[in-house]
Amino acid sequence: MKYLWVVIFLVVLIWSGIQPKSQATWVLEVLPAVIGALILVFTYQKFRLTTLLYVLILLHCIILMVGGHYTYAEVPLFDGLFGAQRNNYDKLGHFAQGFVPALIAREILIRKNVVNGRGWLNFFVICIAMTLSAVYELVEWGVAVISGEGADAFLGTQGYVWDTQSDMAMALIGALCALIFLSKIHDDQLAKLASR
Repeated sequence: MKYLWVVIFLVVLIWSGIQPKSQATWVLEVLPAVIGALILVFTYQKFRLTTLLYVLILLHCIILMVGGHYTYAEVPLFDGLFGAQRNNYDKLGHFAQGFVPALIAREILIRKNVVNGRGWLNFFVICIAMTLSAVYELVEWGVAVISGEGADAFLGTQGYVWDTQSDMAMALIGALCALIFLSKIHDDQLAKLASR
């Protein structure tokens, strides 16, 4: 499983780096995936995650790398999808930005016994996911201020005045969906992991 994960990650990473639409945007978009992969490599022996989480992290990395290759505003499959006037690939990215970190936070909080009770667990998982989303929006803003007009490809706003707020709303929806639809499966995998 781990070798397949690494192979898929590297193949998509190499593909995404071949003639990307913007080299600077590619670096900015792909860097979180590379950092995440390195963290997984260095923690694999000491803090192995559930299979579910490894699969979801890989999917999130692929979303980042595809967005880096084309820029989020120009991913071909999402042009005019469902009659939309804008390319909404960035909304998929922000949904994943809530969905996957929510499960990462959930797994760490459960395994480290940080929180008592499911209500508090869910509350802190949502808080962590939203904090990451807000920090990412602040990074986007900082890049825009530093680089000026060149940041349009990285920001992916496409002239939408409420882009930041809708990005954070998508992250919230993603985090809620992760908790609603995957908590039971995640609990089952956590139990199997604990029994090893």
